[in-house]
Amino acid sequence: MTNHRRKFLRTTGSLLLGSAVLPAIGADLLAAYPSRLGAADRLNVGVIGVNGMGWSDLQAILKIDGVKCIALCDVDDNVLQKRAAELQKINMPVKTYNDYRKLLDNKEVDIVIIGTPDHWHCLMMVAACAAGKHVYVEKPCGNSITECRIMEEAQVKYKSIVQVGQWQRSAPHFQDAIAFVHSGKLGNIRTVKSWAYMGWMKPVPILPDGPVPAGVDYNTWLGPATKRPFNANRFHFNFRWFWDYAGGLMTDWGVHMIDYALLGMKAGFPKQVVASGGKMAYPDDAAETPDTLTTIYEYEKFNLVWEQATGIDLGPFGLTHGTAFIGNNGTLVLNREGWYVTAEGEKMQAVPMQKDQGNSLVRHMQNFVDAIRAGNGSNLHTPIQEASKTAQVCQLGNIAFRTREKLSWNATTNSFDLDAAKKLMTAGYHNGYSLPKLG
Repeated sequence: MTNHRRKFLRTTGSLLLGSAVLPAIGADLLAAYPSRLGAADRLNVGVIGVNGMGWSDLQAILKIDGVKCIALCDVDDNVLQKRAAELQKINMPVKTYNDYRKLLDNKEVDIVIIGTPDHWHCLMMVAACAAGKHVYVEKPCGNSITECRIMEEAQVKYKSIVQVGQWQRSAPHFQDAIAFVHSGKLGNIRTVKSWAYMGWMKPVPILPDGPVPAGVDYNTWLGPATKRPFNANRFHFNFRWFWDYAGGLMTDWGVHMIDYALLGMKAGFPKQVVASGGKMAYPDDAAETPDTLTTIYEYEKFNLVWEQATGIDLGPFGLTHGTAFIGNNGTLVLNREGWYVTAEGEKMQAVPMQKDQGNSLVRHMQNFVDAIRAGNGSNLHTPIQEASKTAQVCQLGNIAFRTREKLSWNATTNSFDLDAAKKLMTAGYHNGYSLPKLG
């Protein structure tokens, strides 16, 4: 970032804070929006991983005035060139990279969006912060408890603005629901339920190993993960169902739903956690992570119950996903569609459905950009410290499942008392990679 542009970001934040979120527009119309800011004053974005959420994140941030994409990186050159061509159609030419380190070397990049598989998040976020970039990293922020903690430390050391892709925190109806929970109207809340029932998820078919597709740098895609032959099941979307790269539904949907349970209860780490489940829907498919899981987190004054299931849509309260705060006076049920309250007898008034207002990913990006322009991350809706806590709580559940033990969490040492559980707190790093060291 040039000195002139750094000065601009420090001095004009107050003018840009609170600027309205632009409505969703198609790519063909995006080019018609002239920026009110000069070229030297724009925020330039580079995206690492542009196949799924990385691309959605970019589309959202480009709806904010003064933001421009100048660089894309992906290890799949087929995806990379396709995305570059799409941006070229709206008169937004970009530099393309297969090596994320070269993108980080580009001094004109101010913001880095990380939309890669989970096992790359820590390495890339730390490197981006060290390179002086602000970072938007997809959820879960890290793929292990140790990684999450390192990512927190990196943000503090390098003073970057870091937002995590738990975009529901920017949805007005979610904010209103949590404010209602905090009001105390529900009475004593003894149980919180969060769940994800994914009826659309079918078995992952067993496929043979095969050749690496043309244009794919598979060794770089593996990165620190265990070296394995190429298998289409482990590539692109389905990486989520293999322990090498992610944590299944727990770290895919759980970080959203459990995040709101923790936020509503103003909770940190539990005292104990136990999990039971397995591959009960599709026992013979190729996935490793459980398709059915119930996890109970014991806190001082309440229990948090997580449920997940594939191949089923009718979860608790007849909903595919959500979080429910069950109090003595009533129950608040919240998901992406809205929230409502049912009363316990005559103890309180029910609240009818309060619907989602839309564009929450854009709102989340606006919150991120506002923080950068103000030079102050204190108003971020999902700072790395908050996202790290949620990701670690989700990891606790997965570790309880994998050890098949009821685990106690030692609040003094911030660790488990069981050695087998301690070993799962850190993801294995292979192929010459190692955890980032901050010095």
